[in-house]
Amino acid sequence: MLKLKNILPNVVCARKVYTTPKLTSDELVVHRDSDDNNCETPFQFTEANMVRLAAIIQNYPKGAQRSAISSALDIVQRQIGWVPISAMHKVAELLSIPRIRVYEWATFYTMTKRRFRGKFNVKVCVTTPCMLRGSDIILKAVEEATCCSVGKLSDDKMFGVDIVQCQGACVNAPVMAVDDDYYEDLNVCDVYNIIKTLKAGGIPPPGPQSGRYAAEPYCGQQTLLMCVPEPGYVIVIDVIITSCRRGLDQVRSRAVNLQGSCDPMASLENDLFRN
Repeated sequence: MLKLKNILPNVVCARKVYTTPKLTSDELVVHRDSDDNNCETPFQFTEANMVRLAAIIQNYPKGAQRSAISSALDIVQRQIGWVPISAMHKVAELLSIPRIRVYEWATFYTMTKRRFRGKFNVKVCVTTPCMLRGSDIILKAVEEATCCSVGKLSDDKMFGVDIVQCQGACVNAPVMAVDDDYYEDLNVCDVYNIIKTLKAGGIPPPGPQSGRYAAEPYCGQQTLLMCVPEPGYVIVIDVIITSCRRGLDQVRSRAVNLQGSCDPMASLENDLFRN
């Protein structure tokens, strides 16, 4: 379990001064060839992914293929877990665009992993709401459970740990993400259970780990207690009213023809639609 000496500083009510950690900021807009990431690094789309990419490209008019850059890089990342520069060149070739256009996207958006981040990329949110809810303790628990420090890979290449900014689930803080799955309302035990399940080959159930549903209050729903009507119910009511009006118009027309200028249905219509 998490060492007491690591938890204690976070339990004491004291103001902390944070500095921006030096992680991989030098890699944001720079590529340096390495043995496993260079122009000669082998990469080819699988047949299934080529079909997917072709279908995506067809969604855009001729000459606007660059709009598929994000989807193409996402397919690369899901295929091999990261995006080497040789894959960027392949994407540029398939989309018939200059390589610099792919570089621009890959260096701007941090969701594009330009180096291998392990089989499971664990990202811990450290923005203010999560920090106030103990994200620093969660981060230390993640590092100990994965045997991996921030910005590094575990020895077995199974985990890569990163810190990230707001993941948009502040009401369920603290939050961490493992690839596409969010794990919310975390405590130290939850972290160990999640990592243990991943190591065993399982898939931990994502979402709040506290037992609550989505972002509803722990004490249960306090507002909007009525039954929520099904989608389109207003449209259905409008259709019914319109049909009734048409029916009344037909009846009125026949009545006027039979009795002259009298309108026996007027009072009925007023009763039905006076509200």
